[in-house]
Amino acid sequence: MSNRFWMTFALGLIFLALCAGRLTAQTAPAMPSVSDLLDVVDKATTDPTADTPNEWSAPVKLVVLFTLLAVLPSILAMTTSFTRIVIVLGFVRRALGTQTIPPNTAVMGLALFLTLFTMAPTFYRIQAEAIAPYLDDQIEFGQTTETASLILKEFMIRQTRTSDMALFVSMAKIPAPENVTDLGLHIVTPAFIISEFRTAFEIGCLLFIPFLLLDLVIASVLLSAGMMMLPPVMISLPFKLILFILVDGWGVLAQGLSLSFR
Repeated sequence: MSNRFWMTFALGLIFLALCAGRLTAQTAPAMPSVSDLLDVVDKATTDPTADTPNEWSAPVKLVVLFTLLAVLPSILAMTTSFTRIVIVLGFVRRALGTQTIPPNTAVMGLALFLTLFTMAPTFYRIQAEAIAPYLDDQIEFGQTTETASLILKEFMIRQTRTSDMALFVSMAKIPAPENVTDLGLHIVTPAFIISEFRTAFEIGCLLFIPFLLLDLVIASVLLSAGMMMLPPVMISLPFKLILFILVDGWGVLAQGLSLSFR
């Protein structure tokens, strides 16, 4: 047999040994980082043996860049305080019974600026520890993305319930690390999202109770007066608005949402 056959056979044995060792290992496989993906694109679109740059390099990089920019709003919405805030505001509008008032644009705008307000300390850390050093050529881009991801991960971990985090750790079938920050974003992010959903629904239920009681009182009064054909919602809406204004509802709501984040 030729030497090539024995070389292929030996490489196959080495590959099987590595696979067996990886399957029996207790550590989770490493997820690719943003810098790794950019390095892959850069290497795939660059020919090191060519004297001139590849003409497909710039278009492919632009496609990747615009794709990341298109996905970025969704990523930021699901990894910041935006999710909890916009759900609670939707519950408030539903509890008031004002249908489309405030309009969706106003609700989304308020949620966006409340998100910027609550996320300001985290964004300040990202600017000081990741973006500014990179612009000053003190660190590489890969270290910048790792630092920014770590800061954002610490914020998400503070808001996430331990039970939700343990759920995704068990589903990933990996051992629980000594430090929670050692978990990857593919585990922290969904745990953070479902934890935010639960917190937002809890706040929404608490906001619904006083308005529901007001609806019950108005319905009882109308029923006792014999006005069964008159919709109670039509009568209770002005009282809901007056109650919400008297307690400075928007101010209390903004303060409560801001203080609910740790």
